[in-house]
This record gives sequence, C-alpha cells and structure tokens, in this order.
Amino acid sequence: MAVVRANSRKNAAEVAAPEELNPYRIAQQQFDTAAEYVANFPAGLREYLRRTMRMTTVEFPVEMDDGTTKMFKAWRALHSKVRGPGKGGIRYHPDVSADEVRALASWMTWKCAVADIPFGGAKGGVVCDPKTMSYAERRRLTRRFIAELGDTIGPHTDIPAPDVNTDANTMAWIYDTYDMMHAGKNNLPVVTGKPIGIGGSLGRNEATARGCLFVTSRAIAQGAVPGLTSLDGATVAIQGFGNAGSIAAQLFRAAGARIVAVSDSTGGIYAEEGIDPEAAIAHKKKSGSVVGLEGTKNITNDELLHTPCDVLIPAAFENQIRADNVAGVQTKLIAEAANGPTTPAADKVLFGRGIPVLPDILTNSGGVTVSYFEWVQNIENEKWTEDEVNAQLKRKMEAATDAVLAMQIEIKDTHKVDADLRTAAFALAIKRVAGVAMARGIWP
Repeated sequence: MAVVRANSRKNAAEVAAPEELNPYRIAQQQFDTAAEYVANFPAGLREYLRRTMRMTTVEFPVEMDDGTTKMFKAWRALHSKVRGPGKGGIRYHPDVSADEVRALASWMTWKCAVADIPFGGAKGGVVCDPKTMSYAERRRLTRRFIAELGDTIGPHTDIPAPDVNTDANTMAWIYDTYDMMHAGKNNLPVVTGKPIGIGGSLGRNEATARGCLFVTSRAIAQGAVPGLTSLDGATVAIQGFGNAGSIAAQLFRAAGARIVAVSDSTGGIYAEEGIDPEAAIAHKKKSGSVVGLEGTKNITNDELLHTPCDVLIPAAFENQIRADNVAGVQTKLIAEAANGPTTPAADKVLFGRGIPVLPDILTNSGGVTVSYFEWVQNIENEKWTEDEVNAQLKRKMEAATDAVLAMQIEIKDTHKVDADLRTAAFALAIKRVAGVAMARGIWP
C-alpha cells in the first residue's frame, strides 16, 4: 500500500513557541484539523461532536487509616454516546484535572470509532496520590467515588475500566459497589478489566500492549515505515514501564525486536546489546525503579526520547514529545501506547522529517477493544479462551490499521493534501461517528 508523506522537511525552529499543552484544547485542535476532510459534515453537527456531552464533578470525604477525614475531588466525563454507551478508564493521580478528563473522554470516542466497536467515549479521574495511600484507603476512596457517581454509570450507559494507577482489583471494588446498589441484576458489564474470577476477560491485561504490537507490525508490513521491513531485529525504546510499557517490552522482544532503552518516572536505562524485560521488571519490583539494572547505563527520560532506534514507544503520559524536544528524536517510527504523548507542533515536525506517528487512537485501542470483548462475554454469560480473544484482537487491530492507511490515501486523492496518520485516524473516526449521528437524527 502506498503511504503518504510530507513533501518538504521542517525543523523545530519553524514551530512557534510557546506551545499549547492543555490536553483538551489539543484534542479539539486535532478534531478541527481532521474534520476539514470529512465530506457532508454540517457545521452544527461538527460543534455537537466536538463538545463533551456530560461532565460530572464530585467532592467527597474519605476516612483515612489514622482516623482523620480527607476531602477528594473527582470527575467523570461522557463525551459521546452516538455509537453506544460511554467507555473509558478511571485514573488516580495528583495531577488529574477536568480538562485532562475531558480530553481523554474525547480521544476515547475517536478510539472506539477507529477500532469500530459500538461505544462512545468517557473517562474518570480522582485527584489523589495512590502511592501514599494504603490498600484500605484506596478501597474506601473507590467505593465512595462510585457511590457519588450513582446512576451516571451503568452497563448500558457508561462503563469504566482501568487506567493510570488503577487495576483489576480497583475494578472489582467498582463492580461490588455498583452491584450492592443494584441488587438482582446482571451487573458484571458495568465495568471491564475485572479479575478473571468475577467476569474479567482473558487477555485484557496484555491487550493495550498487544494491540500496539499488532498495529506496529501491520503498519510496517504495509510499507508505512521507510527503511523498516520487519520487527525482527528492530531496535525499540519504551518510555513508561507500567502495565502497557513493560508488557510491550516483553511482546516486542518475543516478536524479535531488541529493547535498547526503557524508563519509568524516576529515569531510564540503556543497553545497546539489548535489555531483558523480565530482568527489568524484577529489578523494578525489588528497587522501585528500572534505574540501576545491572549491565545497563542510566539515562534520563529526555535522553530516552532521543535514543537512536527503529521504533519509539511513548507509554507514559501526555505531552512527552513537544516542540522543545522533538528535534532530538532519532527513530524511524513512533507508536503511541500512551494517550496524547505527541503535541500537534511536534507532529508537524515529525511528519516533515518523514517519521510516521502511529497515533494513540489507533495504536493503544487494544485495551478498549478487549474491554468490549469482556462486556460482550458478561452480557452473554460466556467465557472466551485467550486464543479466541487474541485472534479477535489481531483481526480488529489489523483492520483498523488498514482503514487508517486507506483514509490517508483518500485524503491525498480527494483533497490533494498530505495528511499525517493522526489526521487520517481522526478523519476516519469522525466520519464514522458523524454517519451514525446523521442516520439517527437529533432527538426529538
């Protein structure tokens, strides 16, 4: 398949500063750029689809282990339910903000549309530092948050899932809280990413990283990456060594790649001959960081982003590759396992340099895709094998990758414009959501 690339090269000096780093305004900018390439898209409908449908703000008390009471603030955003119920994770972090939650909810809408699963976008976040909280405090916080949300979530309205600093255990508390409040119903589909024993899906824990692998492999096979024909022997650097990053390291290594650098919030490590992901995981579990792993060189997170490699995987937070550091990026391909790691200004520079960016709304959609599989299994009271889950995930990810590459060509042929893969992915998603919205009409 032919791949569109920019006709001219640009450098970091051409990018105006200061750069916009508000994630919600970035998300809307990405939407507006791509919407120009969606035909028969009325202006009023455009404004409807770019806005957040519902934003719930709650403040609630939690009794801490020492007997004191602490107040917490949290949000749950529902961006769209045009294609189905809202779907999106809940994150616990000190820097959670309303605009971050709104941005993540909107990205989830487009992610679900790219993956072609029948969900809209939602997201939740609690301002807290879970690393300083006990197990019991996190449990009480979770239960109170879900109780405050009440019927704004539900199996057919808005379905949470894990995100930063939340996991299967957190999802079990969410399910139990909701089930206590809605006795006598099949409430398993109210949340995904649950433990296997209470309705979780096999393969869900690895889904985001596995989806990233499938998308990256497919894009390379389709000729999207200059000078790269296979992951076998390719060098990979991964920023972020949480669930997605650490599992991606294992999966990409199993596919024949050489992991030359990884990092977490405290710093990173580099080894030209390759890093054993299992050893890095064990070292982090023992010491709290990947830094200091025997046989590796300590590096900073910024140095990791500038590591020469074939594939760079940002798997941490938003706004990691920006106008002020993009000039040092030395990779053939960026595969976004995190949400929003590359800013629009950096996108422009990378596209001008011929470095494709496999966008987050495509590349990390494996998690929500297997969440959808879990939801289906819960509704139908079925349990799929892990092989079935992974086979279905591979089919979905490869189809989504092909559709995004085809949309890039369509934009080139129809509008005579070179568009990057993010714009193509957004245009595909907007086209799918707008088509459903126009078919349904505006109620009443």
